[in-house]
Amino acid sequence: MRDQAESLRRLVGEIRSPGPAAGGSQGPAPPGRGRVTRVLAITSGKGGVGKSNLCVNLAYALRQLGHRVLIFDADLGLANVDVLLGTTPRWHLGHLLRGERTLPELIYTAPEGVDLIAGGSGVAELADLSDPELHRFLDQLQALQGAYDFLLIDTGAGVGRGVLTFAVAADEVLLVTTPEPTALTDAYAVTKGILRRRPGARISLVVNQAQSRQEAEETGERFAAAVLRFLGAHVEVAGYIPFDPQVGRAVRRQVPLVLAAPDAPAARALRALAARVAGVGGGRGTPGVGLFFDRLRRFWRSLT
Repeated sequence: MRDQAESLRRLVGEIRSPGPAAGGSQGPAPPGRGRVTRVLAITSGKGGVGKSNLCVNLAYALRQLGHRVLIFDADLGLANVDVLLGTTPRWHLGHLLRGERTLPELIYTAPEGVDLIAGGSGVAELADLSDPELHRFLDQLQALQGAYDFLLIDTGAGVGRGVLTFAVAADEVLLVTTPEPTALTDAYAVTKGILRRRPGARISLVVNQAQSRQEAEETGERFAAAVLRFLGAHVEVAGYIPFDPQVGRAVRRQVPLVLAAPDAPAARALRALAARVAGVGGGRGTPGVGLFFDRLRRFWRSLT
């Protein structure tokens, strides 16, 4: 397995480095020298809170800060990052799991240099992997170590096995909610599920579609207080994204908001979130891809 992973790293390194482009292309990014990859799971308690759209825009905002970013679309059953980007990757995770394509062939470079591993039907197939197949899959993905500054995993919503597997293994979790009571209740359930399996997991809350700063701050404070009181854990409030009609327009155009309307209030908030994410981890020695895959191996079969 070690030889296989090393061969994949060399193959990744032999293929061109992607840069800003008007269109997309299938092909990997070469590994960086001395780069530590931070792994963030973007998750939510319920669908419809803007999780995937936030993940895409965060990736582009981080790219604008000069970081190399890979999105892994792990949303079970609703893998749609490619739709939000208006792209059509030729190959997705299912091709890798079935042995039809290699990891370097799988990575799709979207416009402006953000890379993507499309989920497609492959996310559902992950649940049925045998132990040897799972380890082969992880050995291939581990070849990404050092290739990116950030690996953003767009998980599904809820407390299902696939969601919790990636969330508990990630270096940190960005939990997306709206101020609605149902969204907050479900976000709390996800938090409880993560902490039960990995006490001390780093979870940060992002309040999306807030009508005002006051509403966002009150929402975050109430949520953090409930987690501290009943679960004995601390949740940071990473920021909030205001309700902005330009978000919907950008989604319909299939262009990330930070590109389509960079001066929109929500776009400014997304860039502020990216700056916070990049700054918070920069001086704290945050673990990277290597530890993420070690944890993923441990947790995958233990979750029910």
